[in-house]
Amino acid sequence: MDIIWSNLPFLLQGAYYTLLITIVSMFFGSILAVIVAIARLKGNRPIRWLARAYVSIIRGTPTLVQIIIIYYGLADYGLNLKPLTAAYIALSISIGAYLSETLRGAIQAIPKGQYEAAYASGMTPIQTMKRIILPQAIRIAIPPAGNTFIGMLKETSLVSVITVTELLRSAQLLIAQYYVYMPFYLAIAVMYWILSTGFSFILERIEKRLSIYE
Repeated sequence: MDIIWSNLPFLLQGAYYTLLITIVSMFFGSILAVIVAIARLKGNRPIRWLARAYVSIIRGTPTLVQIIIIYYGLADYGLNLKPLTAAYIALSISIGAYLSETLRGAIQAIPKGQYEAAYASGMTPIQTMKRIILPQAIRIAIPPAGNTFIGMLKETSLVSVITVTELLRSAQLLIAQYYVYMPFYLAIAVMYWILSTGFSFILERIEKRLSIYE
C-alpha cells in the first residue's frame, strides 16, 4: 500500500484528466446528438442521409480506431492535433452518435398531439421543438443516456494510446517505473468505480429532479 500512497497525487492527476475528458466530451457530444437527432427526424433527404451515415459509421467502428485516425491519421494531411484535443474530438464524435439515437427515440415517443397543440397555439416548428418537444424528450432520454455517460467515463482509458496521461496512462507510467502491476491496476480500478458511482448518483438526482415536472 505504501507504493500507492506515495504515488497517489500522480494517480489523482490522472483521475482529474479522466474526469475532464469525460465532461468535455459529454458536453460537446450532447450538442452534436441534438443536432443529429433533429436532422434525422426533420431534415431533408440529403441531411437525413448524412446524419444516418454518420451514426452508422461511428457506431460500426471501434472507438479506439476513431481515436487513432483523428490523432495519427489526420497528421498525414498536416493536421497535427494535441493529444488532449484529439481525445476531446474523438470521444465527442463517438458519444454524439450513440446519444443521438437515444434522443431520436425519445423525441419519437412524444405524442403527436403535443405537436398539434403547439401549432394550434401559434408556435413555429422551431419553437415547438425547443419549448415543448425537447424538454420532454430529454427527461425520457436521461436514464439510457446515463448509461452512455458512464460508459464514456470508462472509454477515456482508450486515449492512453495517444499519450494522454489519464488514469490508465498514469498507472502504466508508474508500472514502467516500479515494475509491479497489481497494486496500480487495482488502485485505478477502485478509482474508476468511485468516479462511475459518483456519476450514477448525480444522474439519479437529475432524473428525480426532472420527474417533478411530469
